[in-house]
Amino acid sequence: MKWSARLALAFLLMLVAAAPARAEQSLKATIGVLRLSSSAPVFIAQDKGYFRDEGLAIELKFFDAAQPVAVATTAGDVDFGITAFTAGLYNLAGKGTLKVIAGMSRDKPGYPLIGYFASNKAYAAGLKTPKDLAGKRIAVTQVGSSFHYALGLLADKYGFRLSEVKVVPLQSLSNAAAALKGETVDAALLPISTARPLVESDGAKLLGWVGDETPWQVGAVFASPKTLADKALVTKQLAALTRADREYHDVILATVKDGKAELNDRTRPLLEIIARYTNLPVEQVVGNCAYVDPDGKLDVKNVDGQIKWLQEQGFVDKGLDADAIIADVYVKRD
Repeated sequence: MKWSARLALAFLLMLVAAAPARAEQSLKATIGVLRLSSSAPVFIAQDKGYFRDEGLAIELKFFDAAQPVAVATTAGDVDFGITAFTAGLYNLAGKGTLKVIAGMSRDKPGYPLIGYFASNKAYAAGLKTPKDLAGKRIAVTQVGSSFHYALGLLADKYGFRLSEVKVVPLQSLSNAAAALKGETVDAALLPISTARPLVESDGAKLLGWVGDETPWQVGAVFASPKTLADKALVTKQLAALTRADREYHDVILATVKDGKAELNDRTRPLLEIIARYTNLPVEQVVGNCAYVDPDGKLDVKNVDGQIKWLQEQGFVDKGLDADAIIADVYVKRD
């Protein structure tokens, strides 16, 4: 065989060998997510190549509030959404435009996630504990958001009406944090990763943690019917996420004590990944480790309770329950 023929054959064999890999790489998808450590498994799966190992090319698109993630997923701007449950998400799901396919973060005792924070002025005037929030001006991202719901749970626990609180929806985490620091509100519900810089710079005071007061299933993974029609894409995405859920749980969460993860040779690589995606120092990330089920399970009973509460407040349409918004073929129930 002539040299040129050998080269041509070798090149052809290379193309054939590369074809399956290119076919796998053609499964592209976009995930809508917030830059919060409550989405740590997403960042781990992306940074460590777990999506790539499943033959996926994933792009992360970042948002500054939960509800816009659900809207973007419905509109097809992203293929998957990973964020907190909101009234808007439930209403979209009730119309058949979204389905929940897995669980993500939870507010659980011992794992700081969402906190109640007071302005310095309000704190000096007597706002010292979460039960003191009755009658105060409180910043949240949006009406019907996860923060609004958590405030409602607190009101139920301590026997005051939610209507006694002046809820101030400011549309984004950064706006809510700025209002708290500027003392235009008395308090705010914020994720720890957003609020910690304020607290550490003496710009606000921590009153307590939602996970200690009223634990609940905060976050989930969801997708539109169009995305769900591609079963290979959904299965591969969930496989990569579950692998990251398990690693995050077994390596980082297993070390959490008094609300902080250990910083050691084993945890540091993962904590550094979370730090890069959340734009925070590793020393802050150790105190921002939200609980995630190691198998990506969803507390369906709790989700059903959320829907019922939001319906009672008029935030979610009637005739809807958890089973109606869940893609049962994918969800692992807790």
